[in-house]
Amino acid sequence: MAKCEVSGKCGGCSYIGRPYEYQLGLKQDLVNKLIGPFCPVDNIVPCDEPYYYRNKVHSAFKRIRGGRVIHGTYEPGSHRITEHRKCLIENKKAQAIINSVEKIAIDHKIPIYDERSCKGLLRRVLVRISEETGQIMVVIILGNKYFKGKREFINELLRLHPEITSIVLNVNERTDSMILGSRSRVEYGPGHIDEVILGKRFRVSPDSFLQVNTAQTDRLYSVAMSLADIGREDSVLDCYCGIGTISLCVSDLCSHVTGVEINPRAVSDAVHNARINKCKNVDFIAADATEFMEELAAFGDAPRYDTVIMDPPRSGSTHRFIKAAAKVAPTRIVYISCNPETLARDLEIYESCGYEAVKAVPVDMFPWTDDVETVCLLSNTQTG
Repeated sequence: MAKCEVSGKCGGCSYIGRPYEYQLGLKQDLVNKLIGPFCPVDNIVPCDEPYYYRNKVHSAFKRIRGGRVIHGTYEPGSHRITEHRKCLIENKKAQAIINSVEKIAIDHKIPIYDERSCKGLLRRVLVRISEETGQIMVVIILGNKYFKGKREFINELLRLHPEITSIVLNVNERTDSMILGSRSRVEYGPGHIDEVILGKRFRVSPDSFLQVNTAQTDRLYSVAMSLADIGREDSVLDCYCGIGTISLCVSDLCSHVTGVEINPRAVSDAVHNARINKCKNVDFIAADATEFMEELAAFGDAPRYDTVIMDPPRSGSTHRFIKAAAKVAPTRIVYISCNPETLARDLEIYESCGYEAVKAVPVDMFPWTDDVETVCLLSNTQTG
């Protein structure tokens, strides 16, 4: 069993050093306890490769007392950095690149950002990697836009890691916990990577939402599609659709898909992804999912959807969304949840609105952590 020297401090993992089956049992028990009262729960879908799976790696930088530069993750509930150079769940290439950024910053005397004084330059580094395409994007997050020695810094990073395909500079002058600022500039390559999920190709920008475990994403979506049992003539509504991953993966199964996403940049990527995958039966709408669903419910001549797929954030959906979805009255709803507690809360609301949970399948998307993904099928009791 692999062990990590800082697992007790960084808070990224809860079960490193224990057998993998141990955490699977705990996650199964959690979903059984919370979702079992609503419907049968299948056995959890395990991860074949539970180490080094994170395709998105982020590290913060700090100069500590004595002048030494460190990087790592914040300890839970704080802005204290746990220094580490090897992580058992992060992609190895991403870790090596971040270690090199630290070395280059020291060698080139790059000012390290100080959160208390809001002065300095280098704040964070974000690396996104696709093992399928081999593409690597490095996002250097700065405290201000004045980067003296920028070209030398980038050239040295590319010399050490010629495998990098994109470098983006992002300026974040905020004082909150947001990783990325609103201003980005592509310095090398296309400024994005391509990822492949279930045979579909997706453009991933610096701030795109994408599951961090690509292999398990294939399994998660396969479970969702199996539960949905979508027919060739069906119309599908994909809420909280992000860059269109689920929308495009189900597009081959049905007549038409509409994806709804509040982030306009994600919608732009989704439209691009539909084009490069030659998916002509998909359209995307930039809108708040709750507001869109309420508008849909308010119009009697609105399009009819046979299946609604929803993949909301960790906080779950909203009472308003669920009530509106019940009025739209799809035959089935497939709920993909990263938090079984909010899923249980929302299933109770759905039950009061005429939707019955039929089956749930937990998927271990994030090995060694407390998190577990769950896919749940709901059926309209009014239509059968």
